[in-house]
Amino acid sequence: MQKIYPSAESALDGLLFDGMTIAAGGFGLCGIPERLIDALVASGIKDLTVASNNAGIDNEGLGKLLRTRQIKKMISSYVGENKEFERQFLAGEIEIEFNPQGTLAERMRAGGAGIPGFYTKTGVGTQVAEGKEHKEFDGETYILERGIRADVSIIKGWKADETGNLMFRKTTRNFNLPAATCGKVCIAEVEEIVAAGSLDPDCVHLPSIFVNRLIDGSPYDKRIEFRTVREREAA
Repeated sequence: MQKIYPSAESALDGLLFDGMTIAAGGFGLCGIPERLIDALVASGIKDLTVASNNAGIDNEGLGKLLRTRQIKKMISSYVGENKEFERQFLAGEIEIEFNPQGTLAERMRAGGAGIPGFYTKTGVGTQVAEGKEHKEFDGETYILERGIRADVSIIKGWKADETGNLMFRKTTRNFNLPAATCGKVCIAEVEEIVAAGSLDPDCVHLPSIFVNRLIDGSPYDKRIEFRTVREREAA
């Protein structure tokens, strides 16, 4: 099966429709599928539900889709660094389903594993638990969380072979791994594609069975969410 596509636009061809759900990997500006996000912006698709830890920052990452008002609902954990996200939420222009960070990761993992729901103590007694089923186990109260299934997953990896076996680099493994598994179709963009058999099997983080389409998105610029520097000491 040929998985390599020449561009992000071609990799998304035939998969997009208004109102669809997309699971997006990455954390802030780390490990985000930049080329695929740009292609989504260019496609003009609208009314998206996006499951992602956050929405990047203004005009970067998923923030680009917020600027163009293509996202209708975010299923997220952390939204504090995107002012446009904050503005749209406070103005009632976007729906947000807040999740504790671990719960969001597990919801994606569960969806990818075919688990429709699971019980967790996280969020019990808070607004997170409102409207959710409660159940006691061994004298402790838990709430039911649903697994996430997306129409398409978009992720960013470091290196892949031609069959789709994929490696992440350091913290880019964060949400990319669970996001990859919960989509009906997973599209991965990577910095390098190598020949089949080149990767050490012990170093493969995401097996090829989970990757349906693959693009080489290089070269990339390293973007920094917060640049922290200290003052130069006097000579």
